[in-house]
Amino acid sequence: MKSLVTGATGFIGSAVAHALIDAGHEVRVIVRTTSRRENLGDLDVEVCEGDLTDPASLRAALHGCDQLFHVAADYRLWARDPQQIYRSNVDGTINIMDAAHAAGVRKIVYTSSVATLGLTTDGSAADEDTPSSIEQMVGPYKRSKYLAEQEVIRRSRQSGLPVVIVNPSAPVGPRDRKPTPTGRMILDAAAGRMPAYVDTGLNIVHVDDVATGHLLAAERGRLGERYILGESDMHLKEILTLVAEVAGQKPPRIRLPHAAVMPVAWVSEAIARVTGIEPRVTVDGVRLAKKTMFYSSQKAIDQLGYRPRAARRAVEDAVRFFREHGYL
Repeated sequence: MKSLVTGATGFIGSAVAHALIDAGHEVRVIVRTTSRRENLGDLDVEVCEGDLTDPASLRAALHGCDQLFHVAADYRLWARDPQQIYRSNVDGTINIMDAAHAAGVRKIVYTSSVATLGLTTDGSAADEDTPSSIEQMVGPYKRSKYLAEQEVIRRSRQSGLPVVIVNPSAPVGPRDRKPTPTGRMILDAAAGRMPAYVDTGLNIVHVDDVATGHLLAAERGRLGERYILGESDMHLKEILTLVAEVAGQKPPRIRLPHAAVMPVAWVSEAIARVTGIEPRVTVDGVRLAKKTMFYSSQKAIDQLGYRPRAARRAVEDAVRFFREHGYL
């Protein structure tokens, strides 16, 4: 079984590549010429150079592959040019889905996000059937992932694209080298740089469990269906307290109203537009923090046999990685 993985130099993608190798798959990865490749390490993978905006390179990379794991995405809550996020997440997804369909790939696992799903009004856990719309999507990242997922669903229904969609929540763990927005939060808390918090909630999951969920989706998932891959619903104060405990720091004690943080976000983004350096506090991040983002993985548990480990293990592994690689 030969599988192509996009985004294998990134956080979730590298976890998927590791899981496939461990399961005995033959793995090919497609990477840009400019991508850092530390996450590939000494993995026994075939490397093809290409880009999601270059259909010819996608056709070449897919040649002879039985499965596609399309994990690559531009996960930023701010960009000087937001169209870059749409080009990667929407146009890139359309390109590789069309190339995979033309190549006759037998199974596709598309990595979406819980960002595309609706939320409940009472703060309880949402699921795959919770209604959502483009109007509910905050910022270019969420809107782009929503639009990309809709394109995948449309192709599944209209042309029989053999795709299963997975919706990871907020993955945490090793190899978060960039790091992702969630990883940056964990890193800052582990370094003692987050003495305050706002009222919000996230669903935390170990990145390696997300990777295992991808393999289960390929093996057992129903075509055209979505599966949330998460684990623990936690309020932000709980998350930061857990990180502080693991890292030997003091837990946060100051609760900030969202209105107090928004001016900081506006100033941070103004500075970022001048410097080009991504801000730590973003306007979209503050807007998202006003919502309690809890999700249920029961469908994946029931239909895929998904069994994620506790969030504490994810935090421990993330802190260990950051410490061992000089982030802390």
